[in-house]
Amino acid sequence: MVEKQTAGTDSRQNDPVATLRRDLSFFYRLHVPRDAGKGTLILLHGSAADETTLMPLAMSIAPHARLVAVRGRIVQDGDLRWFRRITPTQFDQASIREEANAFAHFIGELQIRHSVDPLDTTFIGYSNGANLVSSTMLLHPGAIQRAVLLRAMPVLDQVPAADLSDARVLMIAGAGDATYAPFAPGLVELLRQHGAHVDARAIASGHEFGAVDSDIIGDWLNGPQPAVQT
Repeated sequence: MVEKQTAGTDSRQNDPVATLRRDLSFFYRLHVPRDAGKGTLILLHGSAADETTLMPLAMSIAPHARLVAVRGRIVQDGDLRWFRRITPTQFDQASIREEANAFAHFIGELQIRHSVDPLDTTFIGYSNGANLVSSTMLLHPGAIQRAVLLRAMPVLDQVPAADLSDARVLMIAGAGDATYAPFAPGLVELLRQHGAHVDARAIASGHEFGAVDSDIIGDWLNGPQPAVQT
């Protein structure tokens, strides 16, 4: 089911970091630091978590960036997700496409409502959130031009023609991630076949993320990157 989008009062609404906003097609939290720079990080959590999960990581990586922490709309077995799963490595294809379409629309809403510059925005997705990011890239080329995928795998059974030559991707797999790591090279190859610039890493980790991921992401965001055509 899709989480019902109704108005309500968040229990931490006096905290500007924690306030849950319901004015767009996905629920989200917007954090704008006092000394904010131009960059924006859009965060997509993993299954059985919520939109706050990646905020500490993002704040440590880019303390001056605006953060948009988005909540997945699917509730399955009581957990928040980005699309429905059948098994841990098989997914409902109609659900993926429906939610990727909705998320591409949400990106456009963000750009209008909050003046988000697509050329100065990075999407950071973890697990199921990373899989939604990569699916949106493949189904809506150009919607996402810079992405960090943590513990991701390919989830689309059929991939349309897509030109991702303007896309830059950092993908970090956990070498000890028994469920996702075997599939990670397939996603790297898929994105590269469609023209994306992919920096693929594997670290001594399981499915969890931590300080090593933070260091790699920070270096990647601050380092030289291929020029993007505009």
